[in-house]
Amino acid sequence: MSLHHLTKDIQRASTKEKAKGYIRFFKQEYTAKEDRFIGVSMPDLRQIAKRHPEVTMQDVQKLLKSDIHEYRMLAGVMLVNKFREAPSEELVQFYIKNIRRFNNWDLVDATCDKILGRFLLDKKKQRKLLYDFAKSSNLWEKRIAIISTFEFIRHNEFGDTLKIAEILLSDKHDLTHKATGWMLREVGKRRKEVLLDFLKTNYDKIPRTTLRYAIEKFPEEKRKEMLDGKF
Repeated sequence: MSLHHLTKDIQRASTKEKAKGYIRFFKQEYTAKEDRFIGVSMPDLRQIAKRHPEVTMQDVQKLLKSDIHEYRMLAGVMLVNKFREAPSEELVQFYIKNIRRFNNWDLVDATCDKILGRFLLDKKKQRKLLYDFAKSSNLWEKRIAIISTFEFIRHNEFGDTLKIAEILLSDKHDLTHKATGWMLREVGKRRKEVLLDFLKTNYDKIPRTTLRYAIEKFPEEKRKEMLDGKF
């Protein structure tokens, strides 16, 4: 099936109502100026991806070049599917080459841990890439750095998450603060003492948003104490 037929499938699943909702939902200051929403839900995109396993990497590349947000998301879903079925360094390099096309939080969160994180799980020497992203001036590369470690967290590996989180504590962007807090919370769900030690050590440097996200699973009274630095 041609790319033309695939895009027709996406267009048929779109609605003006959803498009208007997405425009309101995705803060415009975070969204690329050329980004357009046509209103296709994530479940619909996943179903479309399943219906078109024959899509080539050339087609995925064309989808990523589109200014339509849902086209790029579909490309990301297809990449994840391809990597899940047949993990390869070639797919990882393709993802890295196109990293700037994953330029909103949902595009990052739907892909990076499932591709980069999974690939690097047994390749500790190659994880320097994530530290390079953490030190980037690009918001989305920073988010990719910390969210990719979610795959390590799932396997009870916390070291890189904590080190990258520490790098990002000085970042000024709230989306970085939220992503960092989210990953710290995931660490705490598996090893509470590791999270508490990190929070105690870095309390004076932790942005309030990061701290609030990190302690979200604690009882309310305990959260109030922790916000005041009482651990």
